[in-house]
Amino acid sequence: MNDWPEGWSGDRDERGRRDDGYGRGSAGAQPEGPQRMRHVQRQQPPQPPQRRPGQPAVPPPGRPPADRPAYGVPAQQTPGHDTYGGYDSGYNTGQVYGAPAGPGGPAQPPSGPGRPGRAPGPAPDWRKRIKVGSIVLVSALVVTTVSTYFWADSKVRREVDLSKVIERPKEGDCTTYLIVGSDSREGMSDEEKKKLHTGSAEGKRTDSMMILAKCSSGNTMISLPRDSDVEIPSFVGSQSGKKFPAQGRRVKLNAAYAEDGPELLVRTVEHNTGLRIDHYAEIGFAGFANIVDALGGVELDIEEAFKDEKSGADFKAGKQTLNGEQSLAFVRTRYAFADSDLQRTKNQQKFLSALASQAATPSTVLNPFDLYPLLGAGLDTLVVDKDMGMYDMGQMFFAMKGVNGGDGVSMNMPISGQRGGNLVWDKAKVQQLVKEIQNDEKVTVRGN
Repeated sequence: MNDWPEGWSGDRDERGRRDDGYGRGSAGAQPEGPQRMRHVQRQQPPQPPQRRPGQPAVPPPGRPPADRPAYGVPAQQTPGHDTYGGYDSGYNTGQVYGAPAGPGGPAQPPSGPGRPGRAPGPAPDWRKRIKVGSIVLVSALVVTTVSTYFWADSKVRREVDLSKVIERPKEGDCTTYLIVGSDSREGMSDEEKKKLHTGSAEGKRTDSMMILAKCSSGNTMISLPRDSDVEIPSFVGSQSGKKFPAQGRRVKLNAAYAEDGPELLVRTVEHNTGLRIDHYAEIGFAGFANIVDALGGVELDIEEAFKDEKSGADFKAGKQTLNGEQSLAFVRTRYAFADSDLQRTKNQQKFLSALASQAATPSTVLNPFDLYPLLGAGLDTLVVDKDMGMYDMGQMFFAMKGVNGGDGVSMNMPISGQRGGNLVWDKAKVQQLVKEIQNDEKVTVRGN
């Protein structure tokens, strides 16, 4: 009879200990049935002692105080995690070697020497950054542009004194410019003279002359052929200060410039037209060619092909970009045309308008990297009156641009015939033309 509780049976060894049969075969003919193992209860981790009210918290064994974060130390026991002797593996939270998890995720490593890191700040305000950057860029551009203008203004040669011009006509409602292209070789080397086909004549003479009237009713550009028949009036010498009385001499217009320079030329134009000249601008051969090259060339549509050995011109018909040398040849050619000087003045107007249209653009005027070399290229040979500033020159260029864009009229001075090889102006048309400009009226007169 089995006296072991619940039918437990088993032999005893030689020391009287019960042999439960594990590790050996059964003595019976049938295999033993399944055995029930004793319930083994897992040891519970030690609980922290209860804290009385007012008593400071004491961290459990193995955990550092709260004010000493355990950076880089595996997380400690958390309810619901597997524990082994008070150690939490951290596998349930995915933080095997991480810092303790908080409500917002893993805590950031503390800042300090050798431990980079900082609390996350607000997202950058890109609109504000772009606004500030734009203000800085625009300010730098304005300062640079203004500095360039002041530099250029200090380099301009203000050598023409219009206060020496006597008996002047009344002022009109438009601003008028007398624009002169001279054949001055000043500053040119022998190689440049040969290249540009200018010759080596001493001194300087007018190679082209035109009046530009800037009016609210529309701009007008009037070419004055250098062979125009004009009267030399009384004048005061620009150098001597001596007054020379009128003698009724009739000469070609360019002779006035050769006799006493820009002041007598202005006096002669005013006397023969009755139109007051507000500003004077003159540029020589070298400056003209350099400006074109600094601009990268001027695009022009040439209607008919022509060739001239004296000026060096050799052009085909059609659109093409002219460099400085080609541009100078284009505006100086006269012997290749049946109308000679009249056709040349038309070419000069056409070219200057195209030049102004390509130079007086925001991309050039507001960009110091383009404006600086453009101004520097022509300043050495640019001569203006004493009252003409950079603003006035800018207005002149924009007025020429307006003529090229269709906002105005370009024409030759009306011609009625010839006298001794000189071109005689049509007095009636000239008087009407001058009246319309003085009163800022739309110009209806057309020239040759």
